[in-house]
Amino acid sequence: MTSRHRFIIRRGLAFALVAGLAWPAAADPVEGTWRTAPGKSGGYLNVTIAACGAALCGTIAKAFDASGNASGGYEHLGRKLVWGMSAQGGDAYGGGKIWAPDTGKTYASKMQLKGSVLTVKGCVAGGAICRGQEWSRVK
Repeated sequence: MTSRHRFIIRRGLAFALVAGLAWPAAADPVEGTWRTAPGKSGGYLNVTIAACGAALCGTIAKAFDASGNASGGYEHLGRKLVWGMSAQGGDAYGGGKIWAPDTGKTYASKMQLKGSVLTVKGCVAGGAICRGQEWSRVK
């Protein structure tokens, strides 16, 4: 084997090692698209949860009316609904915020994943008063 061949092999092994170390981490189990519970009008949202920096965020991907028809004119499409969420262990998430479209207010938020159901809560007054929904996984 010539020194040129050894150089090419070493370079290839170094590249493979670096590429292996740079492989992205596995997706968090909560990542994906979730259907919110229906609001007062019967309409609901699809929220896509994905990594945003070191945390998780949920963005309004689609809106539907009470009949299940997509509402492309929904004014909050693309807006973050959940942000700053981090895994707490045991399929629990916390430390984030949630914006409530019906009130326009932002609350401290926590989530709990159980199978294909995500329980999402927004809380005020140090967590003493909360309201929440169960979201179902779309994909």
